[in-house]
Amino acid sequence: MGRHRDHLVEGSDPQLSVALHPPASDAGLRPVLLLHGFASSTKLNWTDTGWIRFLNEAGRAVLTVDLPGHGASAAPEARDSYSPSRIRADVLQVLQDHHVVPLREGVPASGVDIIGYSLGSRLAWEFGATQPELVHRMVLGGPGSGDPLAEFDLAAAQELLAEGTPIQDARTAELMRMARLVPTNDVFALLTMVEAVKDEPFIPSEAVPRMPLLLVAGENDDLAATAQELADLAPQAELLKLPARTHANAVTSRAFKSAAVAFLSA
Repeated sequence: MGRHRDHLVEGSDPQLSVALHPPASDAGLRPVLLLHGFASSTKLNWTDTGWIRFLNEAGRAVLTVDLPGHGASAAPEARDSYSPSRIRADVLQVLQDHHVVPLREGVPASGVDIIGYSLGSRLAWEFGATQPELVHRMVLGGPGSGDPLAEFDLAAAQELLAEGTPIQDARTAELMRMARLVPTNDVFALLTMVEAVKDEPFIPSEAVPRMPLLLVAGENDDLAATAQELADLAPQAELLKLPARTHANAVTSRAFKSAAVAFLSA
């Protein structure tokens, strides 16, 4: 694992932690890019839940990126470093640095497949819509037609950190609890990310990915309650519901992993 530093598409060095996880046997297939959720990391979202091992066993090379302020990535001071548009530019640079080439018919190693979860799904939706020449298929977990951070109460979160004042909004309180549980998270950087995300609202109808999509949502995931609205927007989308799963535990589902591998192999 290392810091991504060179040949930036735009802007200053984001110092993202990027890793390539090759399979034991190279089947000559395109890599799978994994994009984790807010207050998570490659380790929490993808390593500890078995996703990387599962994909490697299916013969897929895996590219992972820790978002700014998350995991092993740096926590820049500039708010622009956390904006969805800047992160998409950085992801594009990561793919270029790992020699991902545009899709070519009959060349199974060309392009990239993407799996995103929660905020990672929002980023993947927009990336796939703007980079159709690179993205073959996508699996979006815990997705919704609204922005997962749009209702985050920034003022209450800042009061919690400054004064210890309890947060009244349940969703904000839960996100802050998750953020503070992870020792490697820079909580102040995560609040900067919330500000940056709020500055660029998620309007999925403005840029719709045209490649095949698999949307996966826990049956009891309130953040993904509007997943069907996303499926209705995209011309090649299907929706899979995971019985009894929530936003917190859907990502651990073996059924989710199996469905994703099968979908990306089609």
